[in-house]
Amino acid sequence: MHIKKRFRVLDNIKNIESLIEKGDVDQALDALSKLLDTDYKEKDLLYYLRGNIYRKKSDWHKAMNDYQKAIDLNPESPAIGARDALVNILNFYNKDMYNQ
Repeated sequence: MHIKKRFRVLDNIKNIESLIEKGDVDQALDALSKLLDTDYKEKDLLYYLRGNIYRKKSDWHKAMNDYQKAIDLNPESPAIGARDALVNILNFYNKDMYNQ
């Protein structure tokens, strides 16, 4: 990937992280979906971030799917901890919701 393009992608990721922190998850979700359609090679990070957005939106199934995609792409992804935490939370609060 060209260096300038890589820096643009990294800037986009920082902006997305900022949007997530501010709670503007719909705009962050839109930006992440666009990045996932590019040739950015470290898509595990994008799936991890999108999983975080879905978790904030209480869309547990989509969050779990994206965390798993991130882990499949990178077995050392921070999505492992996020997925495990989500599993524990769902098991604690509502086992039936997780099994849908």
